[in-house]
Amino acid sequence: MIRQPCFRSCVHLRNALEVHEKSTACTFQKGRQKCYSTQTENKITTVEKKKPKRRMKAWYIYQYGGNEELTLSEEAKIPEITSPKDLLIEIQAASVNPIDVVMRGGYGRNLINKMRTWLGRGSGSEFPLTLGRDFSGIVQQTGHLVTRYKPGDEVWGALAGQRQGTHAQFCIAGENEISKKPSSLSHIEAASLPYVATTTWAALITMGHMRENSFHDKRVLIHGGSGGIGTFAVQLIKAWGGEVVGTCSTDAVALVKHIGADYVIDYRTEDVLSRLGDIGKLDLILDPVGGEAQEATMKFLRPYHNYVTLVFPLLPNADKHGFLAGMAKSAVDLNFGITKGISKGLTSYRWAFFIPNGEALKKVAVLVDSGKIQPVIDKVFKLDELPLAYEKVEQKHGRGKTVIDMRA
Repeated sequence: MIRQPCFRSCVHLRNALEVHEKSTACTFQKGRQKCYSTQTENKITTVEKKKPKRRMKAWYIYQYGGNEELTLSEEAKIPEITSPKDLLIEIQAASVNPIDVVMRGGYGRNLINKMRTWLGRGSGSEFPLTLGRDFSGIVQQTGHLVTRYKPGDEVWGALAGQRQGTHAQFCIAGENEISKKPSSLSHIEAASLPYVATTTWAALITMGHMRENSFHDKRVLIHGGSGGIGTFAVQLIKAWGGEVVGTCSTDAVALVKHIGADYVIDYRTEDVLSRLGDIGKLDLILDPVGGEAQEATMKFLRPYHNYVTLVFPLLPNADKHGFLAGMAKSAVDLNFGITKGISKGLTSYRWAFFIPNGEALKKVAVLVDSGKIQPVIDKVFKLDELPLAYEKVEQKHGRGKTVIDMRA
């Protein structure tokens, strides 16, 4: 089901740092933010922000496992800003992604914990751990080096894996992980997009070596066109002028057509390879699914073009073999993928993965507000129903995104 965006007016708040006549500095004292503005006439204006709540609802896991490990705390401590470029966000809505489900079971723990140590975010246990990567919310406090946002701004974002997550009423986000929320979307609609948007951006631009708005006369195959990544990628490529071929199951064909795919292949009732032969050569393949059936489509790529998969083996290899051995095993896997690409017609085999990217979200917001990208939401759950949302995502075959309403 596609939720049409509700357009409404909003006030865009802006921060300005002026070096000579006007300057602003922010400090935190006992949970209270004070902003001091110094004018040329040496007057000091103090604006005291309302003291935030001290407790929140948050879902934790205390060890890796299944849904039975999800525990709701009614009196969790609200996180505090520890970096000058971070912000405290009151989350209005968040989504549940497949990455959250597998991280619940320990996926990526070795590499993520190593990164957490490198970045100075703790060298002990990661527990209790809050899952969830993306959100839409309202800025409550800012670190003193944050220049682009201030309390009251409506923002959306996707957090790096080494941070505590967004399945809670508050989170800490870095300034480079967020942007202003599209004004045309509700928080529930906006929360469905940041993770899939930044992951798709990394696949197409960072690893796919395409450029924004350069998809004219380009044909892109998207496996799993009805999932969270797929529904976003179809719309982004169409917004940039490309031609899209999407694969999906029978019950999702109408949806994938509706969001703009030029060709839709029902992998349950059609021969995918035969249809691709009829459609013609491809300039890029985006594969969020993985598997031999998907890799068989590489032969339809033009020479020296890219097959980009989101099935990234480094994290599970590090979990299984340890950090260094996992790195070595991943290098072998990549070399094997490159060899397969060469054997199937000099194509380039690439891995892609989620990378936080506030600048990309800023550009996506423009496309959303211009009506070129719509959120595709499968179902909305209350915060107290989060385990049901995990069950739904774990069953796969979603038609768009699963969202958590923090206010319900």
